[in-house]
Amino acid sequence: MPGNTFGHSFRITTFGESHGTGIGVVIDGCPAGIKLDLIYIQNQLNRRKPGQSKIVTQRKEADEFEILSGTFEGKTTGTPLTLFIANTNQKPKDYEHIKDKFRPSHADFTYAKKYINRDYRGGGRSSARETAARVAAGAIAQQILEQKGIKITAYVSQVGPLEIQQSREELDFSLIEQTPVRCPDLIKAKEMETYIKKIKKEGDTTGGVVSCIIQGCPVGLGEPIFDRLHAELGKAMLSINACKGFQYGSGFDGVSMRGSEHNDIFVQENGQIKTTSNYSGGIQGGISNGMDIYFRTAFKPVATIMRPQSSIDVKGNTVTVDGKGRHDPCVVPRAVPIVESMAALVLLDYYLLAMTDRF
Repeated sequence: MPGNTFGHSFRITTFGESHGTGIGVVIDGCPAGIKLDLIYIQNQLNRRKPGQSKIVTQRKEADEFEILSGTFEGKTTGTPLTLFIANTNQKPKDYEHIKDKFRPSHADFTYAKKYINRDYRGGGRSSARETAARVAAGAIAQQILEQKGIKITAYVSQVGPLEIQQSREELDFSLIEQTPVRCPDLIKAKEMETYIKKIKKEGDTTGGVVSCIIQGCPVGLGEPIFDRLHAELGKAMLSINACKGFQYGSGFDGVSMRGSEHNDIFVQENGQIKTTSNYSGGIQGGISNGMDIYFRTAFKPVATIMRPQSSIDVKGNTVTVDGKGRHDPCVVPRAVPIVESMAALVLLDYYLLAMTDRF
């Protein structure tokens, strides 16, 4: 099974299954001499882990990580850095009822056809549990980027039909962690929380949007043509489970504007070149221009619902699939640190590429 590796200069390979022994990540290209903040890594994992509130899956996993290689005396050595997270609350029996059935909108059918020997325990490799490994790696990337003055912040901007109306400049990001929804608009966050609880009670699920802003990004990150910065960010976000859409800058809203309205005019302020607007989303020609990078990611409603659904089994017979187990009624609150982590992996990868190009 190829496709488990992401990145160029800072490259990660994740491994493990949802209800196997555990999950983990091998990082190649991590610079030597980095003093790792282990508490920061754990805090990021805690933001993603299950069971943290009543509006997420109640699977109980501590998501405590162990570093198996790549450090000495608290600092990275430059050799492959391996982190492992044990699965301590596996319940594979919860999934025996679907071992021969294909759940609607899950990867069951495609994995069975492609790999034959499908791991039905919570989706196996296709489970969103794999993203914990990404968050662990992303937390390391974020530490390095913050030393360079690059700050990545993601938040929930929409749940179902409920969307915040303030612009990103008007939001107080210090409020993001004050609600289980991770929305910086506290009034709208309460509405979102109530909505998710209502949907959950009905045995259904809902989708949402995670917005992200990258501040302090220097000019020059990104490669021309096929490796454009926004293209790599799009690939990173669309690789996240349940992500169905990505747009950066003005996105689809820009199609209704004229060029005279949409063009970002260059000016010089305090010796620095900036633009008076930022419809480009901080990226022009696939390369960062020094302005804030911002984008939105759309997540679908969780495929597992607590209602009977019609489907087929491995023999093509019509069957009923019953929703069982522990599942999120809405993924976006737990997706926030995943979005931040994937953005960090892209930014650090391209930062290290840019540094190599200058030698």
